[in-house]
Amino acid sequence: MAEQSFANHRRFVPLYHFLLAGLIAVDLVWSLVALYRDPSGATIRGVLVGLALVLVYLYSRVFALKAQDRVIRLEERLRFARLLPEDLQQRTGELSPGQWVGLRFAGDGEVVELCRLALEEGLSGEEVKKRVQHWRADHFRL
Repeated sequence: MAEQSFANHRRFVPLYHFLLAGLIAVDLVWSLVALYRDPSGATIRGVLVGLALVLVYLYSRVFALKAQDRVIRLEERLRFARLLPEDLQQRTGELSPGQWVGLRFAGDGEVVELCRLALEEGLSGEEVKKRVQHWRADHFRL
């Protein structure tokens, strides 16, 4: 697998992110045009189905990412128990979900300092990821 870094760690699935999103958008626009041209029960139903498809598309992504973030938090709790000093372990409950995810990419040698910075300076998850020097690749991210 390719070397992973902040610049390329996001994953795009072309059939999902581009084709499916495009098809759903075209369907919704088409339904709205049909409703404008010929308001009827059938065209209202078409718009409602189009809106439902948009919501299913968006929420399927959100739900998958939330489940993944919970797993990351669990994995990181196990790693932190091994790596963090007691004072930081006591404060991990203060980390935001984004910070947990950002710290997931930090190598073992830098996770303590980045965790401390995240807590003390309130770094966002993106800021944490940008400060990672030794990237731990995650090729299973959604």
